[in-house]
Amino acid sequence: MLARRASAFARSFVDNAGVKVAAIDNGQPTTAVTFLVKAGSRYEPKPGVAHTLKNFAFKSTAKRSALGTVRESELYGGVLSASLSREYLALTSEFLRGDESFFVDLMSSFLTSGKFQRHEFQEYVLPVVAAESTAASQNPATHALELAHSLAFRSGLGSSVFASPHSHVSLDDVKEFAARAFSKGNIAVLGTGIDSAALTQLVEKALAGTSVGDVVAQSTPSTYFGGETRVESHGGPETVFIGFGAAGPADPALAILAAHLSPQPSVKWSQGLSPISAGIPQGTSVQSVLLPYSDATLFGLLVQGSSAEGVKEAAKVATKALKESTGLKGDALKTAVAKAKFAAASSLDGRDGIFGALSTKVFANSDASIETTLASIDKVDAAAFSKSVAAITKAKPTFVAIGNVQALPFADEVGL
Repeated sequence: MLARRASAFARSFVDNAGVKVAAIDNGQPTTAVTFLVKAGSRYEPKPGVAHTLKNFAFKSTAKRSALGTVRESELYGGVLSASLSREYLALTSEFLRGDESFFVDLMSSFLTSGKFQRHEFQEYVLPVVAAESTAASQNPATHALELAHSLAFRSGLGSSVFASPHSHVSLDDVKEFAARAFSKGNIAVLGTGIDSAALTQLVEKALAGTSVGDVVAQSTPSTYFGGETRVESHGGPETVFIGFGAAGPADPALAILAAHLSPQPSVKWSQGLSPISAGIPQGTSVQSVLLPYSDATLFGLLVQGSSAEGVKEAAKVATKALKESTGLKGDALKTAVAKAKFAAASSLDGRDGIFGALSTKVFANSDASIETTLASIDKVDAAAFSKSVAAITKAKPTFVAIGNVQALPFADEVGL
């Protein structure tokens, strides 16, 4: 039932004066509304601007102060959050059913009448930006993925979602970026626990007569490059990322590959059927990573462990399994296809999964229904799978090592 409703949701986008709106109501007692804006780091004119803009969310507007926003939201029992990806800035509010009028107005006011005051910039925004950037740099997994994007795509998708300590972002930089990004062609509104017609009416009312522009965000089409980098680090697990990328629409064969290689077992306490599971040393872990974007995909394996020697051995096992995947067929391929389909379908069980699945489709007006996704995975046969895996692994790899770089392997030492 939920999958069918989510599929209807995926096909129900209404273009309301340039703003795409869609909602699904499963009868739950709470509602969530997300304003999705094409203001991710790939669109920023200067490093760190998108990250800074994200932290201006829910600050002072023409309608209420930052303190007023917090107090009124708490009076309603609502929860506000902002997140940033390489393509989108997402402003989300979760609240009790019936309070949608207030929260849609609250979020839209940031897009239409944000004040971007200097004291908030200096006292609230910049300290949080610095804290988030520091936390990200001290997390080896996050740091590895940021470096991997930079190597894989250089500019555009290669731009970090975190401002570097050396970023010099001014308040005027943020204002100029917001003025361009907050345009109707760059905004989509997604809702759960609310009727689509009701949400459309609220959005229309909230944006009526506002100064939101009509400039559509543009970015250079993505190109995959690849490369290798090493960063000395202490205090976290030894980390290696082995990745490959491709420009263009997401290939369903990569979802099958990720499912096939993932060591995550289907039964608790079991080893699982992944070709990686049995070969990695104790104390190490391997995680398959699949990051599809609107015009490119990054696939990889994140290897972590307590010792550089163990990570090196696990990376060799992971690389061998990846290369041997080109010969996947028969029951092994059927198993991987089933796991990929389940992962795609189960992602629609929660709000985050629904919004995540639609975010890469909404602005392209492509069909994001679960039926279409499952059908595309089902169409991948052994020949198509082998061709896709061979194509992506023939490209220059993206290799990142973080930790004891004197002992961690180089790309050629793991079989790349």
